Amino acid sequence: MSKTIAFHTLGCKLNYSETSTLSRTLEAEGFVKKDFEEDADVYVINTCSVTDNADKECRMLVRRIQKRAPQAMVVITGCYAQLKPQEIARIPGVDLVLGAAEKFNLANHLKEITKGPADGGGAKICSCDIEEVAGFHSSFSVNDRTRAFLKVQDGCDYNCSFCTIPLARGHSRSDSIEGVLSNMRELAKTGTKEIVLTGINLGDFGKGNDGGKTHDSSFYELIQEMDRAEGIERIRISSIEPNLLTNEIIEFVAQSRRFMPHFHIPLQSGSNKILGAMRRRYKKELYEDRVAYIKELMPHCCIGADVIVGFPGETDADFKETYNFLHNIDVSYLHVFTYSERANTLAVDIKPIVPVHIRNERNKALRNLSYQKMQYFTEQHRGDRRTVLFEIAGKNGMMEGFSDNYIKVQTNYRKEWERQLVEWEL
Repeated sequence: MSKTIAFHTLGCKLNYSETSTLSRTLEAEGFVKKDFEEDADVYVINTCSVTDNADKECRMLVRRIQKRAPQAMVVITGCYAQLKPQEIARIPGVDLVLGAAEKFNLANHLKEITKGPADGGGAKICSCDIEEVAGFHSSFSVNDRTRAFLKVQDGCDYNCSFCTIPLARGHSRSDSIEGVLSNMRELAKTGTKEIVLTGINLGDFGKGNDGGKTHDSSFYELIQEMDRAEGIERIRISSIEPNLLTNEIIEFVAQSRRFMPHFHIPLQSGSNKILGAMRRRYKKELYEDRVAYIKELMPHCCIGADVIVGFPGETDADFKETYNFLHNIDVSYLHVFTYSERANTLAVDIKPIVPVHIRNERNKALRNLSYQKMQYFTEQHRGDRRTVLFEIAGKNGMMEGFSDNYIKVQTNYRKEWERQLVEWEL
């Protein structure tokens, strides 16, 4: 009888693409996939560790599994597993901890592992120093065949003072252009209509498996080749650093057949003082220039921004500067993160620390601003005719889709519109 396996993903789109690939690999090995809320023989949690909440959520999920299926095998992988394997191994119910180098060897590990003691401490740890992690593991998600996350790059050579990702993912490395095009062809066969390009530092695409510039290619060359490829109708760039978002990339997207008028550009702070303390590689003026140039070429373009509130040393005046900066520039929505202390980062030694209740107040203020900006962006384009990609049926007889410029549309469910591109008046 085949063993059953269930997966759960915490964190970013990159994690979702990797979990999907792991799932297909295990199914090819004879495992039967189950929903994470169902009983299974093996549970795999692919973790994030960007914030303390992600760590807590992992521990909570393990406790839920222990209550529901105490005899099940529990495997933890992902960024949290690479950063704190010993801590995870002590969680009661965890049997196997796989670091960055071992994640894609999951099938082989499951053939050898046995259930550990229920009180914790018996988990097998398979991890190595992050400096030893090399090689690029291609992956992509296939969910409802509407939209897929395609991983083209991994790791990061930047050392932002708040971030543990280089410690969890290793140096920057990427797929070859031919590897990406091959995955595109595979996704096209499944009927996928839209691809979201994912990576830790997408704009750094072109570095090979050893972190060197072995592919002799760049992100700009990659998107040119993808635009020429047949089979996938829409492509989005998930997130790209402002200092790597060149004018030629913006100009290319503006005239592209396949790349959507939608950018997500991390800002993190609208204060140059705080950006310097964060060790970001740009100032707010460069960010403002990028946004202005995008809007000059594509007034209809949707622009999202990441922002961190409560970074050590962020005064009320610094936060007000960030708020006003975001209020005044033409971005459409914000992803707001509350600063969370992470071990082995430079930021933990920066003083003074911002009290947690003030961090939360600042988060709420920016989330309210984000709502207002998205409402304004949507109203600006009311009456426009845009192409909407509808997804499968939602709740209460409705269905949802996103326009090319990332405006959400809801309408009464129609079977013939599932996973289809439809001309729509917003």
